[in-house]
Amino acid sequence: MTNYKSLDAWKKAMELVKEVYLLTKSFPKEELYALTSQTKRAAVSIPSNIAEGMGRNYKKDTIQFLHISRGSVYELETLLNIAVMVEIITEKRFNETCSKLDESIRILNGLITYIEKSNLK
Repeated sequence: MTNYKSLDAWKKAMELVKEVYLLTKSFPKEELYALTSQTKRAAVSIPSNIAEGMGRNYKKDTIQFLHISRGSVYELETLLNIAVMVEIITEKRFNETCSKLDESIRILNGLITYIEKSNLK
């Protein structure tokens, strides 16, 4: 398998982690062990699962971890939707971040398709 650090999917996911950590700094203190923590975990899960998947010896395992990573993108989007709903972040900030989430999903989908069609075992 390829080095995960060279993948656009992993690079974009790492950018998302940074953005989420900066964004959650403004979350209320009472959300520290709730929405803040869950949002950070979802963000961290995205590049972590890409890396773990690329470290697997079998195509099926790699694809499974990429699917988990994609699921974490959707989880993160849902958590940010909740943050908007309870007025922790603005709709504008949500939309800015969502455009990056959409890009991550698109890149992950492309990577999954590429690996599915590859001749790897």
